[in-house]
Amino acid sequence: MARLVLKFGGTSVADIARIRNVARHVKREVDAGHDVAVVVSAMAGKTNELVEWCREAAMAHDAREYDAVVASGEIVTAGLLAIVLQDEGVQARSWQGWQVPILCDNAHGAARIQAIDAEEIVRRFKERKEVAVITGFQGIHRETGRITTLGRGGSDTSAVAVAAALKADRCDIYTDVDGVYTTDPRVVPRARRLDRVAFEEMLEMASLGAKVLQVRSVELAMLHKVKTFVRSSFENPADPSPGTLICDEEDILEKQVVTGIAFSTDEAQLTLRRVADKPGVAAAIFVPLAEANINVDMIIQVVSDDTTTTDITFTVPTGDFDRAKGILEKARGAIGYASLTGATDVVKISAIGVGMRSHAGVAARAFKALAQKGINIRAITTSEIKFSVLIDAAYTELAVRTLHSLYGLDRA
Repeated sequence: MARLVLKFGGTSVADIARIRNVARHVKREVDAGHDVAVVVSAMAGKTNELVEWCREAAMAHDAREYDAVVASGEIVTAGLLAIVLQDEGVQARSWQGWQVPILCDNAHGAARIQAIDAEEIVRRFKERKEVAVITGFQGIHRETGRITTLGRGGSDTSAVAVAAALKADRCDIYTDVDGVYTTDPRVVPRARRLDRVAFEEMLEMASLGAKVLQVRSVELAMLHKVKTFVRSSFENPADPSPGTLICDEEDILEKQVVTGIAFSTDEAQLTLRRVADKPGVAAAIFVPLAEANINVDMIIQVVSDDTTTTDITFTVPTGDFDRAKGILEKARGAIGYASLTGATDVVKISAIGVGMRSHAGVAARAFKALAQKGINIRAITTSEIKFSVLIDAAYTELAVRTLHSLYGLDRA
């Protein structure tokens, strides 16, 4: 007998028919003798609707009341799933975040989990074999007693945190795909499902454009060593595939040099020309952006021949492009640059793999292959297990397919 946490996303619980399908997945594990906690998202599209209602009510709305409104989507799903499970003959009850309780800080709309008291759920496992259906995405701030939400995609984080608190044997994240693929199958039809992915690799994939798991959930899983499976809720509940296991690097016997290719279209490029090359200039550029909560990535600095000036290029999320540009224009006097240019028609392509640690020339092969396809590289960043290139958006599919084939990731 094992202790399991199953998480179901919005598309998996989009209507009553799909909730009944979810109940069959849960019942399969209960019938196998396992203790089961379920974490659910709101029905597909419901959170967007609730967010829009808040905006219609008042553009400058109270963040605490915003959380109270948007948290209601998961409450509905949890109650409905508990009802369906009971109808299937499974002992179950729903739990809201504050009832568990899932204790968070008071950063409303982007709260972080501080602690989970799972004692009562464990007691009910032992005494009643009762399934706990828990609302994802939410918790409570102990001092104020106010509901908090974790940010979009927060149900993944809730599930991994609950699994850690319950000391679960594994956490199954059910979604609309049957695992983690070497890249997006919509772009590369020959992409294949991976049996295992290291935590570090999944963290890079999630942060570099792969949408399978939320970044914070992978961080938590890695920190607490929670074995996490990505599985499809749309397969036959009686005979589901195992999906992809996210685990420690030591649990993977044969490590590929490159595990996957990720890409992010949410990129914009900014370049400051002929900036004075002196102490404090970088701070003058990036501190105001940080204070505006604008995330900066792929910073490239090129010093001129006379060593007195430098060009600095970096990327920001597309949605922050105009705001970042405005901040830099206001700070022109403090920075002292000659010109500011930018582009939003760019994309970041990344290759990820723990095998890069022990292989030389991995990135060089990519640069050569892209050059042979006539693809110009605007910027490059590297780390121990990944490298990223910034290219023109028009070449996205060609670049992804080229690198996917280059590293032998195509399905045989």
